[in-house]
Amino acid sequence: MKRGGRRLTGSLRFRLLAGAAVWIALALALAGLVLSGLFRDHVARRFEAELTNHLDQLAALTELGADGAPVLRQPLSDPRFRRPLSGLYWQVGPGDTPLLRSRSLWDEALPLPPDEVADGDIHRHSVVGPAGRQLSVLERAVTFPNGAAPLRMAVAQDEAELRAVVADFNRVLWLSLGALALALIAAAVVQVSVGLRPLVRLRAELAAVRAGRRKRFGGDSPREVQPLLDDLNALLDHSEEVVVRARLQAGNLAHALKTHLAVLANEAEGEAAARRVAEMRRHIDHHMARARAAAARGLPGVATPVADSAGALARVLEKLQGGGRVTVTVRVPREHVFAGEREDLDEMLGNLLDNAMKWAGSRVEVASRLEAGGMLAVVVEDDGPGLPADRRDAVLAPGVRLDESTPGSGLGLAVVRDVARLYGGDLRLGDSLLGGLRVELVLPAAAPS
Repeated sequence: MKRGGRRLTGSLRFRLLAGAAVWIALALALAGLVLSGLFRDHVARRFEAELTNHLDQLAALTELGADGAPVLRQPLSDPRFRRPLSGLYWQVGPGDTPLLRSRSLWDEALPLPPDEVADGDIHRHSVVGPAGRQLSVLERAVTFPNGAAPLRMAVAQDEAELRAVVADFNRVLWLSLGALALALIAAAVVQVSVGLRPLVRLRAELAAVRAGRRKRFGGDSPREVQPLLDDLNALLDHSEEVVVRARLQAGNLAHALKTHLAVLANEAEGEAAARRVAEMRRHIDHHMARARAAAARGLPGVATPVADSAGALARVLEKLQGGGRVTVTVRVPREHVFAGEREDLDEMLGNLLDNAMKWAGSRVEVASRLEAGGMLAVVVEDDGPGLPADRRDAVLAPGVRLDESTPGSGLGLAVVRDVARLYGGDLRLGDSLLGGLRVELVLPAAAPS
């Protein structure tokens, strides 16, 4: 689980999308807080402006009667003043005991704090009114020309209305910002996908090069990616040049040594000297095969169809060795491809077919199958006498061939196994259903072209 999480967080796509999502969320959250605060201030100002208008209207409609008591010429225009406990109230009185009050107060009064208000000034209070509701109060003192004392006129409104308006706005605001955030993140996903498309194409080309379907990176790429492709192609060219040069030098060295060995073989007297020269040749062949395999292992763009190699070898060996006595049947699908050099596959498979045809009665079969882990098994079977299980380890020893009594240039099963293991494969011996020996050559598979 930890490895999967590390792989996810190490993704460039994940980092870009995570960064975009974080910044979008932060930006929209900040914008939402600012907009919410601005709207709350705006509603509070409108709330206070409305109370101020009611207070001005109350002062304009209040006058003193013949007995000196305040009277209201006509009701205030807002109908909420006439509905009991509506949340909008007014009262008029010399102190905190009202002489006049709105019907909405019913039989209660606004609990105004003791305060001295200068004539014409407006004071603001927050008090608990009817039904235990929090009220915002505006009051002013009005002095009439023939009045004995100034009258405190107060207008109040339930603060829950202010909070309800702000809450409704915030709900719509955050839903809208959430939808906007999703839209922006979706746009970021599209943008990142389009922006990373050249890298996705590069990854596919890299897989094709590693699988042997391509030898070089190609195609037009953005200016930011093209220098990387040029450097990779230059590196592939250099690697191929180094491998070719090394194999050429090794081949030249082997040719020179074999020439001198041929001279020694002609001039040597005695069976012991001849065996020594033959062993030296096998050592040279052994190490040459290992050198070729080591140089070609993992080389990008190298792939060999097994069917082509097996078919060509079968036709040649049938003519050279079989003489019509042995029939070689090749059942290898075209999509089975070896991730290595054709020369190495011919050397290994040719050695196995050569041995199989020498021991076979009349039939040799070559087949292949794909195995787990990206491996390919090439199976060579014959209908000969087979090989006892107690001798199988012995024939895999260096320098030992299945047929030691006849001359040949075979490398021996040990060398075949060594070359296969250099490629990350192996060689397995078993009993064939045809009655003879079954040899499985396990090699890395490449994707078919």
